[in-house]
Amino acid sequence: MSPQNTKPHEAPWMIYGANGYTGELIAREAVRRGQKPTLAGRSQVKVQALADELGLEAIGFSLDDANEAARQIKGMAVVLNCAGPFSATAEPMMNACIKAKAHYLDITGEIEVFELAQSLDAHARSAGIVICPGVGFDVIPTDCVAAALKSALPDATHLSLGFDSRSGFSPGTAKTSVEGLAQGGKVRRDGEIVTVPLAYEVRKIDFGDGEKDAMTIPWGDVSTAYYSTGIPNIDVFIPGSPGMIKGARRANYIRPLLGFQFVQKLIKARIAKTVKGPDEETRAKMPTYVWGEASNARGDKKTARIKTANGYSLTITGSLAVIEHLFETRPEGGAYTPSKLVGPELVTRLPESGELQISE
Repeated sequence: MSPQNTKPHEAPWMIYGANGYTGELIAREAVRRGQKPTLAGRSQVKVQALADELGLEAIGFSLDDANEAARQIKGMAVVLNCAGPFSATAEPMMNACIKAKAHYLDITGEIEVFELAQSLDAHARSAGIVICPGVGFDVIPTDCVAAALKSALPDATHLSLGFDSRSGFSPGTAKTSVEGLAQGGKVRRDGEIVTVPLAYEVRKIDFGDGEKDAMTIPWGDVSTAYYSTGIPNIDVFIPGSPGMIKGARRANYIRPLLGFQFVQKLIKARIAKTVKGPDEETRAKMPTYVWGEASNARGDKKTARIKTANGYSLTITGSLAVIEHLFETRPEGGAYTPSKLVGPELVTRLPESGELQISE
């Protein structure tokens, strides 16, 4: 029986970056469900303590050598990459998974990683594996909303997505955000991703918890929603206080400085010392409101809303749902978005998700 045909708790799979905030949460939930992933990271010492506690195997290897990484993951059915920033880890791990013929998943929200995945579609097809980044809060809810809106308005030409979340940042997410600031805002126009100022557009949006001022951000859906829907014009919003929006716009003036490696290192070192992810009690009190709006050339509009668990809790259950889907089905190899791989209903099946409602 091949790994792809075994039951989730029987098949060999790996969490890389299991010593990180989100990787550890996923590992603990996987074990609670009776699964036994192999825990991995750059340093075996850092994952060994968690592995010992959970009764799991641990291995350590870097991603500097794709051939060595492929050797380490050989025999795994799936690798879930939780080691951010994914700008550094996604490409070597994707290549290693192609060599080892293991499905690749991650929990990124980075536009460049999603674009990279699509560029490897032919290689993934040849290897017979799935490459599907973004199987966490980035971008399951918004991707499913995008797909649902495309179904409701098939000739849509413009798509706006957004979410109101108060989960706070884990260290990895905070470090990724610093990298994103240096690259500026991103939107998709006429099918192409273009760079725009931070907080490029500001508008009032009711995400599901009352109308709020909101600003554009360079979120992963600028990439993924295009591959999920084919809609050529896409932007993504989050709510922001007047001070937050002003701060984002002021950051446009210092953005060139953020591109210097030594500045990035200083900020990331500070984050590592000061930023801690939210605890379980905090996460339980913080639902997320997800919103989307599609329009066509005639001016017809459809609006979608759904209330979900907080971002970190959804990342735990969402990533495990996609892993289970890979074991229960036999998708063709290639690059996928979550809604293309599992279906737009994925978000509604996750714990604490409400109904996905679409209105005129």
